[in-house]
Amino acid sequence: MHKALVTGGSRGIGLSIAHSIVADGGSVMITGRDRVRIDQAVAELSTAAGDAARVAGAAVDVRDRAAVAELVADTARRFGGLDTLINNAGVGAFSDVASMTDEDWDRTIGTNLTGVFNCTRAALPELRKAGGAWIINIASLAGRNPFEGGAAYCASKAGLIAFSDSLMLEVRYEDIRVSVVLPGSVATEFSSRGGGAAADWKLSPDDVAEVVMDLIKHPGRSLPSRVEIRPSKPKKA
Repeated sequence: MHKALVTGGSRGIGLSIAHSIVADGGSVMITGRDRVRIDQAVAELSTAAGDAARVAGAAVDVRDRAAVAELVADTARRFGGLDTLINNAGVGAFSDVASMTDEDWDRTIGTNLTGVFNCTRAALPELRKAGGAWIINIASLAGRNPFEGGAAYCASKAGLIAFSDSLMLEVRYEDIRVSVVLPGSVATEFSSRGGGAAADWKLSPDDVAEVVMDLIKHPGRSLPSRVEIRPSKPKKA
């Protein structure tokens, strides 16, 4: 069964992915920056798993390289290895370029792109030991379809797509498969940009989790290296 690390796993897409992994009999370490949310999610996942030993959580900022290194080591110690890395942690700062602060730019690029680099580089030694592993990066269709007011976010996701494609070529002969998932509009707290009712036409976090589970169960002879998922009937302009 899979031994997974899911960043940004305390809510939204990450939590749905974590639920899917434990439902399939796997073990999962989740991360987030809010200790209270992490504890709540771990309790929820442990109940669902029926085995608290298969679930753990850590309050980690993926921009912190030392903390990420310890996170990976702790995950491997707890579960006896690591074979699945889901890079899902992400933030967004939405404003025009002229008004954007240095802090918002650095936080967005640092979390959405550099954070993925940090987690991936730290995890690769463990993934190489697994005898078959996955790295799945959660990007966004915004990485291919930029929008006004989203320069930092769109740039971070475009960079993540390119990073994923390059990484895939680097490790494909080491029994590590890499895929990047590009969701469209998803009904989460993040997508509402601060509030508002979720639109029923949007994707559910469970829709994205299902794609992730399909990937990690995919036959080893093939590699869906990039997957786009969008609402089937989006709201008309």
